[in-house]
Amino acid sequence: MSIPELIETATGWLAWSGLALSLMTLIAFLVRWGQRFRLVGVTSFNLLLLASCWAFGVSYTPPLKVEGALVVPVVFDNSTDLVVAQAPDDFPDEAVEATLEQLAGNIHRGGYNGSEVHVRLRRLESVGEGVSQPVILGEVIRDLRQNITLPLAEKSDAG
Repeated sequence: MSIPELIETATGWLAWSGLALSLMTLIAFLVRWGQRFRLVGVTSFNLLLLASCWAFGVSYTPPLKVEGALVVPVVFDNSTDLVVAQAPDDFPDEAVEATLEQLAGNIHRGGYNGSEVHVRLRRLESVGEGVSQPVILGEVIRDLRQNITLPLAEKSDAG
């Protein structure tokens, strides 16, 4: 079962149990049952779980997966306009474009101050003993206002 399906199912169960607990609490107050205040706590907690589960279900967006992309770790993110990912030494050239698109597609507006984020993929190459130099394999720009990914050449021609 996927996460969106699980959240949807849990929200339904919590809604029905919240309704049942609310009715039980109301009946407990009408008949002055000794457990009525405990039912208030259980009902409140159940409704809090329902609200949280519903809010998570509304806001959840699964990560973008692009065919041919490889998973690479993000090694730098300044939360403004630059994200850098580290490719391993044996990273294939044909996976660069798909990997950049996947990295850029998983950047969402909420965490960034600017409207454009540069996404770079780099590899470290040894230039001497204990010394390495970063080599940029590719770069794209994620426009968070329009929710699109632009190749770097296209952006520099347009601007």
